[in-house]
Amino acid sequence: MNLRPFTDADFDKLVSAWRAASVVAHPFLTPDFLEAEVESIRDYLPAAETWVAEDDGKLVGFLSLLGSEVGALFVHPAAWHKGIGRALLAKAVELRGDLTLRVFAENEVGRTFYRKMGFLETGRESHKQTGNELVRMELSQGSSTEERTNDASEPERKDG
Repeated sequence: MNLRPFTDADFDKLVSAWRAASVVAHPFLTPDFLEAEVESIRDYLPAAETWVAEDDGKLVGFLSLLGSEVGALFVHPAAWHKGIGRALLAKAVELRGDLTLRVFAENEVGRTFYRKMGFLETGRESHKQTGNELVRMELSQGSSTEERTNDASEPERKDG
């Protein structure tokens, strides 16, 4: 597996990984909403520091950081349970230290992964576009992602 900075040439493959993970982790979101999010992602990426994960030369996941906030973390479901989500989060910790994020309350896959990685819930709020509940979570530098178990699923976030 290789982590590297996102390039514009990665966009279609990034969206493919995002869409596959979103369908599994966000079954409560409408297809119309997910389709509209593709354009939102296109606008979002220039403002974020984005890293992609490649496995056997294929883009299988990505992480976007907005300062110390994990704005997006998605891994294609076919690549789950290979440590890719953990590697992307470890990169984020290396770059930023303490991290924050928001994940849909209904996204049990993502919430379970983040809890196993050491994130703690710090509050809740409403997602403006859908009205769904978001859970705010934080990871303190004091607990290393290397100490976490390797059995969690690994998608997540672009508000969710």
